[in-house]
Amino acid sequence: MTPQKADVVVVGAGPVGLAVAAGLRLHGHSVVVVDRQAEGSNTSRACVIHPRTLEMLDQIGVTKRLVELGLELEDFAVRDGDSRLVPVGFADLPTDYPFITMIPQSVTEQVLLERLEELGGTVLRPYAATGLTQTADGAEVTLDSGDVIKARYVVAADGMNSTIRELAGLRMPGNTLQLSCSLVDVRVDGGLPVDEVALYFAAAGLLVVAPLPDGTFRLVAEVHDAPEHPDLAYAQQLLATRGPRRTSPKVTEVVWGSRFRIHERVADEYRAGRVLLAGDAAHTHSPAGGQGMNLGLRDAMTLADALSVALTTGNESDLDAYAANSRAEAVRVIALAHRLTRLANLPRPLRPVRNAVLGLAGKLQKTQTGFAKQLAGFPER
Repeated sequence: MTPQKADVVVVGAGPVGLAVAAGLRLHGHSVVVVDRQAEGSNTSRACVIHPRTLEMLDQIGVTKRLVELGLELEDFAVRDGDSRLVPVGFADLPTDYPFITMIPQSVTEQVLLERLEELGGTVLRPYAATGLTQTADGAEVTLDSGDVIKARYVVAADGMNSTIRELAGLRMPGNTLQLSCSLVDVRVDGGLPVDEVALYFAAAGLLVVAPLPDGTFRLVAEVHDAPEHPDLAYAQQLLATRGPRRTSPKVTEVVWGSRFRIHERVADEYRAGRVLLAGDAAHTHSPAGGQGMNLGLRDAMTLADALSVALTTGNESDLDAYAANSRAEAVRVIALAHRLTRLANLPRPLRPVRNAVLGLAGKLQKTQTGFAKQLAGFPER
C-alpha cells in the first residue's frame, strides 16, 4: 500500500535518490522513494567514486563497503599512446581516502539500497510521478497509480529529463554537443594498465581506459557517431587508433556497450518552494573526468543534512545555502569537464602541439597536484 504522508518524497531511486533517502532516515525522518523502473539498474555508466565523495558517503556508513567491493587506484594519467603527458597521483592528497574507487554504478546502487533498507526505508516501484502541487507548508505528489502522497518537501532525483523539475517550473538550459559518447566494457588479452585510469589524448580523439573490479576494462570514447551496439571490432579499433601502441592490447570480448549524447546543462535554480533538485535533475555534462555521479552524490549528502535542519527547526537557510553552493560547484565541475572535452577535440592538426604543451606542463608538481585535487573534489584544500 502506498503511504499517504511522509516528511520527504524522493522521486528517483538511482544513486542520488537512494543516498538522500538514507541520509534522511539516518536523521530519523520519514521518507518515501518512488521510481518508475520495475527494478534497479543492472548496467552501468558511472564507474568511479572520488575521494571527496567517499568522505561524504561515510556519513551514512557505506564507504567501507564500497571500497571493499571496488578497485582502489592511486593513479590517473593523461597519455598520448605510451607517453605519460600528465601523471596524476592521489596518494599524497590530504584525505583519509587518497585513491579513487572503481566500482560499477549498479553495485553502488545496491550498496545504497541495502543501507536504506537497514535504516527502515524502501523503494516503491514501478510508480511514476505525474503531478505536483505546492502549499505554504508542503507539497503533494500524484503518482500514475492515482495515489497522492503529502510531504513537507520533495526531492527531484529523477534524472536529466526530470518530471518533477518541469512540474516545479524550474529550467535547465544548456547545450547538446555535436559529439556522442561510446561506452564499451571489454575483456582484453593483456596490454592495458591495471593500476591507473588513463585518459588518452590521441590524434584520432579521446579515449578513457579504466580497469574495473571484475577484470574488465571500461572504454569511453568521444566520437561523432557512436554505434548503438558496439562490437568487438569497434572496440579493437578504438584501442588500436587511440590507446597504447607498444603493448597492442587485444580485445577478446565485449561485455556490454552503450552510447549517449553529451549535454552541458545546469538548472537556473535548485529550489522552487518545497521542491529541491539533485543529481542529473540539476546538472549534466561530459563524462570527461568521471565527475557526474560524484557531484550528484555530494548533492545528496548536503541536501539530506539541510532538509533535516529544516524539518527539525523550521529554519530553511541551509536549504538556500545548498541551492546556491551546490549549483556553484556544478558550474565549476561542468567547466572542468568542458575544458577536458574541448582540449580533447581540438582540430586534428593542433593535437600534436596540444600534447607537446601538456607534456611540458605535466612535468610541474603544481600541475599534477592541482589536477588531482580538481578530480578528487576538493580543489581549494
